[in-house]
Amino acid sequence: MRPDAIATRRLALVEMAPDFLRASLAGDTARAEALLGARLPAEWGELAHVLALRLRQLEATPGLEPWLTRAVVLAAERRVVGVCGFHGPPGGDWLHAFAPGGVELGYGIVPAERGRGFATEAAGALVRWAHANHGVRRYLLSIGPDNAASAAVATKLGFRRVGAWVHDVRGLEHVWVRVTES
Repeated sequence: MRPDAIATRRLALVEMAPDFLRASLAGDTARAEALLGARLPAEWGELAHVLALRLRQLEATPGLEPWLTRAVVLAAERRVVGVCGFHGPPGGDWLHAFAPGGVELGYGIVPAERGRGFATEAAGALVRWAHANHGVRRYLLSIGPDNAASAAVATKLGFRRVGAWVHDVRGLEHVWVRVTES
């Protein structure tokens, strides 16, 4: 696995570089897999809007890879089982009301791989990485009110529901926050 990957017991959280994102968006699966070092799931194309957004962020601000979405790779099998990552570096303006100076975290596991603890393992590793390496103490999740599985992951990771906001595309979402001790 790549040296920039965050390793857990079962997973590698691999940064998605611009070349990988471009290959993915172009539908060049063979090149994307070679660049990532892992097989992509059949559902990968469904993430095109997220991949395009992350590519735009990287083109505007090179070097943001550590603070954006990563591929969640089942290390032993070298295959992608989902994505997990931050929406940007610490301190985004949209976080001020609930997690000033913090980061927003998101995760998604492909349907066939859900229920195996991958989201909890991946998101927990990212929180530990951000705290240990960058001193981040505040974390935010935005979860749709009907997404009980993501809410369960948030609870397992020590997040608590603190409010709601309306996302311009997804509509009403519950806001969950975790503050890590210094």
